[in-house]
Amino acid sequence: MRKIDPDANRFRKIVRGKIRENLKQYVSQGEILARHGKNIVSVPLPQIDIPDFRFGQTEQGGVGQGEGEEGKPLGGEQAPPGPEAGDQPGEHVIEVDVTIEELAEILGEELELPRIEPRGNESIHVEKQRYTGVNRTGPESLRHFRRTFKNALRRQISSGTYDKENPRVIPVRDDRRYRSWKTKSLPQSNAVIIYMMDVSGSMGNEQKDIVRIESFWIDTWLKSQYQNLETRYIIHDAQAKLVDSHTFFHVRESGGTKISSAYNLAKELILKEFSPSEWNIYPFHFSDGDNWGGDDTAQCLNLLKDTLIPCSNVFCYGQVKSAYGSGQFIKDLREAYGSEEKVILSEINSREEILPSIKTFLGKGC
Repeated sequence: MRKIDPDANRFRKIVRGKIRENLKQYVSQGEILARHGKNIVSVPLPQIDIPDFRFGQTEQGGVGQGEGEEGKPLGGEQAPPGPEAGDQPGEHVIEVDVTIEELAEILGEELELPRIEPRGNESIHVEKQRYTGVNRTGPESLRHFRRTFKNALRRQISSGTYDKENPRVIPVRDDRRYRSWKTKSLPQSNAVIIYMMDVSGSMGNEQKDIVRIESFWIDTWLKSQYQNLETRYIIHDAQAKLVDSHTFFHVRESGGTKISSAYNLAKELILKEFSPSEWNIYPFHFSDGDNWGGDDTAQCLNLLKDTLIPCSNVFCYGQVKSAYGSGQFIKDLREAYGSEEKVILSEINSREEILPSIKTFLGKGC
């Protein structure tokens, strides 16, 4: 262990503690999203001061030393109030790089999220090579130098050609040994998240920002649980479209709302690309609760009953509060599937409720 390792580990613990302490703030403000790369997230933290000894000026008295009147400020004269520029340092903010895995671990610890038990992991296999032994033949790049040297030394000693005064060991062809491997088929867990979002006129920028923030943290947790995670994005107003992530989070739409269009497209996507016997399927639908009418809501409930709920690990619906949305759809879902364990419902009235909503969705270890 290097001398710096204990200090580095101590610093990492301090950073993790600061992130946990301010996790709700990071989630609600969404500032981490602008700083994340492929595997690294830059987390803004207040300046971290490591405890140490600091020497003061010897001519200044401390508490209980020297002359003074009651009420007199300690440590010198106070600066007069005013708008003038100050000469004292303020609080600084530093950015610390944290891996996505660490961020997921912190999220799981803070929300006490259980580990997910995947289904279908016996259906999809991945080939993995592992070195298991030594052979007499093989490519030179896999030559086992230690075994080759030992064979050459043993041969020279047994034949009497080894000279301890001039210990030269020269391998011949029969001394060479090579690493051998076996290809093993291992089960691999696969998951797909299908995000659906209402982009009708009643969903404003604030509502879409809440969806964007919550989906980032859901992705972060599920990526830590699965080796292979696919993501699909569906937007809908009166019609549904399959789009990329950038379009999903930045699109500006208007018009009416027909939720069944998104559920129909999700059904087609599952049946075409993601067999329920081989994939762990997580549909997440976000809306302000407005729908075109009772007939479309009935169609939605039938799609959930016949396809989406049976095919999914869980079906999650998050209702984002909007000044223009009726909020009726979550009431219809509660009435129809309030006792269904695979249907998880959450109301998100503000950014401060994003973290509790994530715990609601993922807290059962779906």
